Amino acid sequence: MTAAPPPPADPQAQHTARAGSFNAVAARYAANRPSYPPALLDAVEELAGRPLSGARAVDVGAGTGIASTLLHARGADVLAVEPGAGMAAEFRRALPHIPLVRGDGNALPVADATADLITYAQAWHWTDPARSVPEALRVLRPGGALALWWNTNALDVDWIAEAAGRAGRFLGTDVAGEQRKAGERVEQADPSGRLDFTRRTVRWSRRVPVDTHLANVATHSAFLVIPEERAAAFLEQERAHLLEVFPDGMVEETYDVLLIVARTP
Repeated sequence: MTAAPPPPADPQAQHTARAGSFNAVAARYAANRPSYPPALLDAVEELAGRPLSGARAVDVGAGTGIASTLLHARGADVLAVEPGAGMAAEFRRALPHIPLVRGDGNALPVADATADLITYAQAWHWTDPARSVPEALRVLRPGGALALWWNTNALDVDWIAEAAGRAGRFLGTDVAGEQRKAGERVEQADPSGRLDFTRRTVRWSRRVPVDTHLANVATHSAFLVIPEERAAAFLEQERAHLLEVFPDGMVEETYDVLLIVARTP
């Protein structure tokens, strides 16, 4: 299969298109994207230096509420912040008991010094750290913490590396290379150097039907910004590859969650 057409010449236009692409598939995103393991929340508590129970947490780029749900279940007082209309609507439909406001990390709609914890699950890279770092510091109370994390595919698992290679050839990108750059993304989370991050990696897995796995792949922005029929054709071919590895139709997805946490003075 030939590679997808090249991305727009303007990198900012491509970034904006990908950032907004999730709103049209919010329900599919909620149904198929992976959550996070209990060990991740344990690590957030340890590195933040306080329990989540009773903490005032602002979950930014909350999407459909995957992280907000887990924080709330741990006893945090959660305020969700989400820029996208489609994602916000899905959040409110599924989680009417958790307050949500429209906004983004570059200009948080939150008062000064009101949060014990600010979290970004799969979302910090959509912000401009030159703006989002000062905003986090403005909103956090003394002794508060900023926690950023990303689910990444475990590329040391053979079938995952092979699938990443196929996706890269189709999209005309080095998917595996981009994921390896996630480590650089973590290291560059605060180019100003104002925050002192501590890093952890948490490995976990989930076993899902092949349809769920493919639907998860289809909700990633690289697939959302190409013609739907092209994406569908690739995913149908991918189904055949996966059924060779998982003939029972149940896919074992393995993830490494990259977590970094910085505390305020």
